Amino acid sequence: MPSDLAFKTLNAVHRTILRVSRGWLGGSLIHMPVVELTTTGRKTGRPRSVLLTSPVQEGDTIVVVASRSGDPNHPAWFLNLRDDPEVTVRLKGGPPQPMTATIVSNTERQRLWPLVVKKYRPYGRYQSRTERQIPLVRLTAR
Repeated sequence: MPSDLAFKTLNAVHRTILRVSRGWLGGSLIHMPVVELTTTGRKTGRPRSVLLTSPVQEGDTIVVVASRSGDPNHPAWFLNLRDDPEVTVRLKGGPPQPMTATIVSNTERQRLWPLVVKKYRPYGRYQSRTERQIPLVRLTAR
């Protein structure tokens, strides 16, 4: 399992590539769009940004996966948006867009999970590594 430092370092390098190239490089990863998600820290109240991939998009709705590579704990960004669903999203280094995050219901997850795993098989392995159900989050424009 990658450490917090490894996740943060990879995110910082990726974010720099996106900004320097103005979205030309790093806008997609493993054939999935890269999303810069900014949440409000549940403890600090400060903005917290993370780069994620989106295996499923339906119209203007973006779906992200709170897998943390199958870690037994939810990622911090997920806990932040669970407490405050008003987020900001940037695609391909573009302008920030205000969005609302909604944790997908179990019924909707049953429909979406096969699409997620079809797009990126390791998500299935991540789920098998942990006892927690890996949440899916829908991001929609406000």
